[in-house]
Amino acid sequence: MVERAKIPVTYITTPKDIEHKWYVVDAQGQTLGRLTSQISLILTGKRKPIYSPNLDCGDYVVVINCEKIHVTGKRMDDKFYYRYSGYKGGLTTLSLRQVLQTHPDRVIELAVKRMLPKGALGHQIIKKLKIYVGNQHPHEAQNPEVLELKYK
Repeated sequence: MVERAKIPVTYITTPKDIEHKWYVVDAQGQTLGRLTSQISLILTGKRKPIYSPNLDCGDYVVVINCEKIHVTGKRMDDKFYYRYSGYKGGLTTLSLRQVLQTHPDRVIELAVKRMLPKGALGHQIIKKLKIYVGNQHPHEAQNPEVLELKYK
């Protein structure tokens, strides 16, 4: 009688297997692109061995001191954010410097949002990003871990 070789079983992640953690990231002195690319990896869960592209495997991220980010070169004045109202002459253009003065949280939110998948899963993932001006946040009850990022 010939013995058959054991066929390895493929592991498929299910929603009950996923455990979401909370992390705090300090944005003070961090470069905008490097910070947001690392945050997007945490939010999507690509750093976990149970990652599945069709499920929300990621963790929650709380970003503090969002107004103290750093950008290189002349990007403060050369990078623009556009809004269009739909009417003639309704294009509003704001520089990165202007957006940081009025709504500093939107800079990080837009950068991360554009790195996430488009569609329903991306909308679900972006809700796990919490951004705050200053170093205070209301998520102490979740016991978030302080996360030191690799790249500055």
